[in-house]
Amino acid sequence: MDTIWAPWRIKYIEMAKPAGCILCSKPGEDNDAENYILHRARHNFIILNSYPYNPGHLMVVPYRHVASPEELTGDEILEHWQLINRSLGILRDSFGCHDFNIGMNLGSIAGAGIAEHIHSHIVPRWQGDTNFMPVIGSTRVVPQALEETYLKLHEKFI
Repeated sequence: MDTIWAPWRIKYIEMAKPAGCILCSKPGEDNDAENYILHRARHNFIILNSYPYNPGHLMVVPYRHVASPEELTGDEILEHWQLINRSLGILRDSFGCHDFNIGMNLGSIAGAGIAEHIHSHIVPRWQGDTNFMPVIGSTRVVPQALEETYLKLHEKFI
C-alpha cells in the first residue's frame, strides 16, 4: 500500500472550526475577493480552496446545503458539471497544467472536511509537481499565494 503524506494539511485539521457552514456563509457575504469566490452562477459557485494541494485548487459548490448529490435537482447537477468543465479550460489556459484530479468526498469517513455540504474539488496537476520536499522535509511547497491565484483566475470567470 502506498502512503500519501500531506503534512501541510495539519493547519486545517487543527484549526478551530467556525460555527455554521462556511460554504453557506461565504457566498452570503459581500466579500468575493476576500473569500476567494471566483464565480457565481445560478445554482453553484466556484471558490478557491483555502488549503490547496496545488495552485488553482478550486471547488464547485452548490448554494443549497445538501450532504449528497442525490439531493440535487437536475438543474443544479447540470450546472455543477458545466462549471467543472469551464474550470478545466480556464485552469489549462491559466496554468498550463497537464492533468487534473476531480473528486467529491461524501461524508467525514470518506475524508470530507465539510461533510454536510457537498462540493467538487478540482486540483491541477503537473508532471513532477510532487518532489522531495514532502518526503524529506515534511513540507509541501505551494508556489503561489492565494491572492495571486485569485487575481489570475477571477478575470477569466467573468
